[in-house]
Amino acid sequence: MSLRGEVCVVTGACGFLGERLVRLLLEEEKTAEIRLLDKRIQLQVLQSLEDCRGDTKLTPFEGDIQDADFLRKACRGASMVFHIAAIIDVTDSVEYSEIYGVNVKGTQLLLEACIQENVSTFIYTSTVEVMGPNPRGDPLIKGNEDTVYSSSLKFNYSKTKKDAEERTLQAHGEVLQSGGRLATCALRPMYIYGEGSHFLLGHMDDGIRNRDVLLRMSVKEALVNPVYVGNVAFAHLQAARSLIDPQKRNTVGGKFYFISDDTPPVSYSDFNHAVMSPLGFSIQEKLPVPLRFFYIFCFFLETLCMILRPFIRITPPLNRQLLTMLNTTFTFSYQKAKNDLGYVPRYSWEEARKCTTEWLASQLPMEREKIMSK
Repeated sequence: MSLRGEVCVVTGACGFLGERLVRLLLEEEKTAEIRLLDKRIQLQVLQSLEDCRGDTKLTPFEGDIQDADFLRKACRGASMVFHIAAIIDVTDSVEYSEIYGVNVKGTQLLLEACIQENVSTFIYTSTVEVMGPNPRGDPLIKGNEDTVYSSSLKFNYSKTKKDAEERTLQAHGEVLQSGGRLATCALRPMYIYGEGSHFLLGHMDDGIRNRDVLLRMSVKEALVNPVYVGNVAFAHLQAARSLIDPQKRNTVGGKFYFISDDTPPVSYSDFNHAVMSPLGFSIQEKLPVPLRFFYIFCFFLETLCMILRPFIRITPPLNRQLLTMLNTTFTFSYQKAKNDLGYVPRYSWEEARKCTTEWLASQLPMEREKIMSK
């Protein structure tokens, strides 16, 4: 199925994944209009899309996702929503009320706007972290949508994304004002990498400060399977095509899908090294201290911050749950997305690594200058 003639709303359109999806829609689909919804619309993003815009109308919508009237205006006359916008926080540095307001309340208001404005298709960008890992660090290898995994989510980010995902899937089949029905699905990508990743830049900056030696925060045995941003964007496109296909709508609607690709399973730290080693970075062979002492250190750090919280809010850069996430084997298959959505990774590991490394190389001089000037 083609999205020709569709009017699409993309939330978080100026972000890492959102911009990539908008570009893909412009390059591959003859959509009538794409509405770029973000808290702040970046002029450079709009300018960068001009080279592939064609006849598609690009309409910026700058506003708050917690503003119901703003969302209704953005959805009026649209036929499809890609909901990517979210607060990502793995250090619990954001107040719960703020992250809940954006991740949960914002999603609920957007679903209600779709029903009121007769938007029939809704694709939600979830995350693998709604699955875990659990605080015990139980490993999971090649999990799928039927895998049972005992998890007690600790991060507010994970909890709010799980809540928003459930609301999205429960909204499938809701009656629109026009009498039609809403079709929804959710995608759970692994850790997303590629051009524009602030996380990769942060790890590179740490390596620069450490004399071009990347910090090791995960043991080599803790395998995960990161996914390239271009493949995640393509999975969104395939989900949209499936939801507007009358033959697939009932199969896909109301379901979630794990999105990975053929990036080799590797630890988070060793993945950083895989994309940065061509730039001259090496990596610490072992954790700075044994893992058990890392946990003890984090426990005391968290306790100290809790004691100080009535007087001053300090967020430790590392906590026990983040340490668990970085050191737990947690891999998933994309087979169900392949079967139901027709998703097959658009980019190979070799292509994804090359593009990512070249982008990091383009950023390296600026990052060095920024760090050296401090």
